[in-house]
Amino acid sequence: MIFVTLEHILTHISFSIILIVILIYLMNFLVYEIEGLRNSSEKGMIVTFLSITGFLVIRWISSGHFPLSNLYESLIFLSWSFSIIHMILYLGNPKNYLSAITAPSAIFTQGFATSGLSTEMHQPAILVPALQSQWLMMHVSMMLLSYAALLCGSLLSVALIVITFQKKIDYFWKNKKFFSLKNKRKSFFFGEMEYLSEKGSVFQNTYSLSFQNFYKYQLIQHLDYWSYRVINLGFTFLTIGILSGAVWANEAWGSYWNWDPKETWAFITWTIFAIYLHTRTNSKLKDKGTNSAFVASIGFLLIWICYFGINLLGIGFHSYGSFQLISN
Repeated sequence: MIFVTLEHILTHISFSIILIVILIYLMNFLVYEIEGLRNSSEKGMIVTFLSITGFLVIRWISSGHFPLSNLYESLIFLSWSFSIIHMILYLGNPKNYLSAITAPSAIFTQGFATSGLSTEMHQPAILVPALQSQWLMMHVSMMLLSYAALLCGSLLSVALIVITFQKKIDYFWKNKKFFSLKNKRKSFFFGEMEYLSEKGSVFQNTYSLSFQNFYKYQLIQHLDYWSYRVINLGFTFLTIGILSGAVWANEAWGSYWNWDPKETWAFITWTIFAIYLHTRTNSKLKDKGTNSAFVASIGFLLIWICYFGINLLGIGFHSYGSFQLISN
């Protein structure tokens, strides 16, 4: 009973703190940035990480096995992984807005786990014989860490696409307005004065846009830099997870690879992010940052298919992972 009470307390503490952290980020981003609030939000994420860690440890002790026996525990572990990615990004550059992606990701997964699932699914499940293996911790933890890193990196790539597209629209309208004014013919004195006034305003807007474009360029480079590194980290975790899963499958089913739906979609996801890394590091491609970002946005959808879609169908050798047992 005491373990259940502690679990409830820790989950509510972590959820509440993340919610406050997101409100602070929105206030700093949309209204006015206050350094003290920003520092307190980072401390809040540390408390959240410790709370989720405490929950996982308590669940591990009470259930007697690593807490990845059902969808509820895997979502909590995924939220824990998002908090780790958040702290990695913060340590890499304390003054950035990348945490505006990781913090909502953590609260979304934890909120769905605590409020979107039935109470019965919150209870620890008894592992089926196939899951009673030392590979459980290795395989599933690597897969969930890879999901968290790849999702965060893909969201950074989506933000890169949006900002790049907006920048091109601003550049298009700026040039269109400038050339339309340049081609006007003014025959009267007052018309000429009006033309010069309008032309001066265009140059003034161009001057201000140049600064906006400079900051947008810096932000695009920043997003490209961190999305590449986070996806690279997630791709490494995904590779380890697939390899360890193959070894585990050989022990459990007598074959390293069975083209099970879960395995197939994991391989497709791995292939897409391998294409991303190739595109991102290929110096011969023009605008490789934007092109690779489009590939990562496709990978974002594939991860959710691999994580949720296959589990909803409940087919294949991983059918025991369909919302009753493990979701890797």
